Formats: sequence, C-alpha cells, structure tokens
Amino acid sequence: MTSSDARSFPDDLLKLQEQLHRANAEHRAFLARLPWSVEPMPGWARGERFSHRGDVPDSPGWSEEEKETVDRMWAEIRELAIAVVDHPHWATVAREEVVSARMELKKRARPVEDPAEPEAA
Repeated sequence: MTSSDARSFPDDLLKLQEQLHRANAEHRAFLARLPWSVEPMPGWARGERFSHRGDVPDSPGWSEEEKETVDRMWAEIRELAIAVVDHPHWATVAREEVVSARMELKKRARPVEDPAEPEAA
C-alpha cells in the first residue's frame, strides 16, 4: 500500500477519530475547571514551596459527582481509542505506513472548532 492509499480512510474511522478528539478536548476543559487537588489539601504561599504559579490556594478537593464525571470521561476516551486502534482499516495498511497513516488520520479528523483550543485573537 502506498502513502496515498493510506490516506483514504473509511467514514466511520474518521468519525471515531473526530469523536476521540472531541472527548479529549472536553476532558481537558473539564479538568481545567476543577480544583488543583482531587482530595482536600491546604495551599501554600510562594516562598513556602516551589511554585511557578505564585501562591496556591487551598483546594476543597473534587466532589463525588466530579470524580464520577472524570471517570466516565476517561472510560469514553478509552473506548474510542480502542475503537480507532482496532478498526479493520489498519489491517489494509502496510506495516511501514501505519504510523504515518495514523498521524494523517489525526490531522484530517481534527474538529474545526476544538473546545480546548483558545480562540484566536
């Protein structure tokens, strides 16, 4: 199989990869809104410990609902990643082309509006 053949992906594989991109972006955005520590932890002032962020406030920890949401999101990401990797299309790609084809799939299936990406100013 040539490189050009590896770039003709089935629609269902493109959709799975796009869903994986979106699930990862949603997961990153959700984590960014959570407290810095899963469990309640006291914060510290800049001089007490090394911190590139300056003062670190106390963390109330994550609620049970937040923990369950993170677990559910991870499970979805794992299922999508397995579906992409185990897709029958990869059996049709020459072994030496798989890595470049996989990278091409990631580029082609990236959503136009990635919620985790900052807006261009």
